[in-house]
Amino acid sequence: MTSRILALPALAALLGSAPALAQSGGDLNFLRGLNDFKDVRRMLPDWLYARAQEQLAMRKTSIGAISNLDDLTRRKRYVRERMIETLGGFPKRTPLNARTVGTLDRDGYRIEKIIFESQPNFFVTANLYLPTRGQPPYPAVLYPLGHETGAKAYPVWQQMLATLARRGYVALTWDPLGQGERIQTYDPDYKDSKFHASTLEHTELGVQCLLTGDHIAKYTIWDGLRALDYLLSRKEVDPARVAAAGNSGGGTHTTYISALDDRIAVAAPSCYTSSWNRMLQTLGPQDAEQVFPNWLKNGLDYPDFIYAFGPKPFLVLSAIRDFFPIMGARETFAEVASVYSRLGVRDRISMVEADDGHGYSAPRRAAAYEWFGRWLKASPDREPETEIKPELAGDLECTPTGQVSTSLQSEDVFTLNRKRAAAFAQGRQAGSAVEKAKLRCGFAPATSPLVTRSYGTIARQGYRIDKLTYESQPGIIIPALLYVPEGGSSRKPAMLVVDGAGKASSAAAQERFARAGMVVLSIDARGLGETRSMAEGSRTDFQRFFGDYENGATAMLIGKTLAGMRAEDIVRGLDFLAARPEVDAARISAYGKDAGAVPLLYAAAFDRRLRNVVLEGMLVSYAAVVNHRIHRQVFEQIVPGALRDYDLPDLVASLAPRPAWLINSTDPLGNSMRVADVRRAHAGSSESLQIRESHPGEALAGIAEALTR
Repeated sequence: MTSRILALPALAALLGSAPALAQSGGDLNFLRGLNDFKDVRRMLPDWLYARAQEQLAMRKTSIGAISNLDDLTRRKRYVRERMIETLGGFPKRTPLNARTVGTLDRDGYRIEKIIFESQPNFFVTANLYLPTRGQPPYPAVLYPLGHETGAKAYPVWQQMLATLARRGYVALTWDPLGQGERIQTYDPDYKDSKFHASTLEHTELGVQCLLTGDHIAKYTIWDGLRALDYLLSRKEVDPARVAAAGNSGGGTHTTYISALDDRIAVAAPSCYTSSWNRMLQTLGPQDAEQVFPNWLKNGLDYPDFIYAFGPKPFLVLSAIRDFFPIMGARETFAEVASVYSRLGVRDRISMVEADDGHGYSAPRRAAAYEWFGRWLKASPDREPETEIKPELAGDLECTPTGQVSTSLQSEDVFTLNRKRAAAFAQGRQAGSAVEKAKLRCGFAPATSPLVTRSYGTIARQGYRIDKLTYESQPGIIIPALLYVPEGGSSRKPAMLVVDGAGKASSAAAQERFARAGMVVLSIDARGLGETRSMAEGSRTDFQRFFGDYENGATAMLIGKTLAGMRAEDIVRGLDFLAARPEVDAARISAYGKDAGAVPLLYAAAFDRRLRNVVLEGMLVSYAAVVNHRIHRQVFEQIVPGALRDYDLPDLVASLAPRPAWLINSTDPLGNSMRVADVRRAHAGSSESLQIRESHPGEALAGIAEALTR
């Protein structure tokens, strides 16, 4: 080897030594001090919002073309097809094996405690409220629940359910996943969920379901559809007069079930209806059951759930002071009212607002009673509500221990999803990983000319650091540091670095390689480093478990993924390096660390220009996520449906015969794994793959020679 690149033994020794000249973060994190980048943390969410607005604008054209009931029927069919596609399809209908395990007799009604199986050995605990006055068959109300503590025992729910029964309705409610007697991650030591909130549990499970190409709402909706099967099996129920009602998560599932099942005749969801325009301006995406990948890409929005139900009577119940933005509910109502007016069915949509907060409050309950009376009894029900005494939670329980997991050894979403993943693994087609991964992650390489801007230079002994940006695509500016050695050969080997903690975090290693004669480009892929939109030091529980959930979920709504978009940024950085006059384009390596590792793996699989690839602290596999009940900080790395077609080890194998190193691979909790366990996950990989452990800061020390060849 010629030029000023150090002899290989000397380079290895240098890389293994303690960092002496690493620059301070203040020197290297430069964008926030420049007016050009005062809103750099808003770059990714603003770009995602702009794409969402483009898709919503295109949708308006489709809605404007609905001019008759046949058009509405076609829209209904389209919405249902997209919903079922996103959910991953439904299981087969199997025997409910329903049984009544107890009865409570009360004034004007009785409560039956029911257990049924929505899937084999997947138990649902329910309470059926039956009138004891009047003559059957009665109208009925399916009542999915929200996330309030206590599930079916929550006093507000009991108030409404008992009132409905006293007024001559059969009402059925059941414990949602993660609540009441159906905690999916039950911890016998805590006698509670491993998570303090059901929305956390839903989203933990939701991430696992996404990897198999399913959706957590597949399970929650199916529970509701089977609850409806049970309700209609009762001789006391008039099947032509069935309504659905619920609040928050219950409003969500009232809307979903009504959109998918023609047996629901009337709907009255509370505190759910909004619009994606307003949601993205305010709350952002909520827990996993409320975010459907490709929803906006497919030209869909909240009103489409109503069209899928239409033109049957739908009552929007909203709270002016709800955290769900009232303007979103008003936008959706206005759109549907306009469409229904054109179709001559304006009376089928109504909206009631109460000047209060989140919940199925008394004003909204009164509006629901009136709506149900109008459409199910031919007479609006305006009778004042009488307060009932709520039952104790234990008296409403259906299982001896208060949990299906301990009383019935029930299947749960984790075990069912794990079986789905195993079946997909057996049926995956060998050799198709790369092309399938491109489609799944939404990868779209740039086609526009590369635009760069310079922001100064830092002089160092033996090299310089150029501060610069390049445009990955219009609206996405990537901050980067270019380390350029002095002297040496005119064409030097190069390394592209993407560190999940940002471009300044690997400064010591970058400096060492620059001193050794390599050109180094270290980047902040979108949403990492200085472009990360999450405020440090004020992380929510969602952020602690899922990282940048808001941007990741928004990306999925528009048909993109964080992993795929960051891979686009990396490939664009490779374009930049390969065009540099001091770089030997045939000798470009790449190093990805932690949250930067999976995007680099995708980029390297898609672009053969990378000669060597080092992946440190990378998630060992997607399969590990679905095979471990709990995961942390993997949401930003996932691609919906990946496990139907490939896993991360398949992408690693696709790199061959190029040399690749896996160093300190991690499990779904972020813990470093033993080499032997990583090797098992990558069984069958070629000899070009090296699997190693290292001490912090030493990941590159033992592979310096290969990287500089």
